[in-house]
Amino acid sequence: MEVHFSPDVETRLQQVASANGKDAEQLVQETVNRMLENQARFIAGVRRGIEQADRSEFLEHREVRTRIDRLFHL
Repeated sequence: MEVHFSPDVETRLQQVASANGKDAEQLVQETVNRMLENQARFIAGVRRGIEQADRSEFLEHREVRTRIDRLFHL
């Protein structure tokens, strides 16, 4: 696969990669891999939530509020 970037984006990629001791291709590959992993985790989490809701395993608004308050010591 080939991806084309504008000259400005290529320059910025090279600068960021260089600052991190990498080449631009390596930076792009790592960034895309990380984005795909994050997307997969997000989709899995949404699916788990939908499955829980289908089984009526969810919290009422009041319980969510209580947990948030506890979490942030409100």
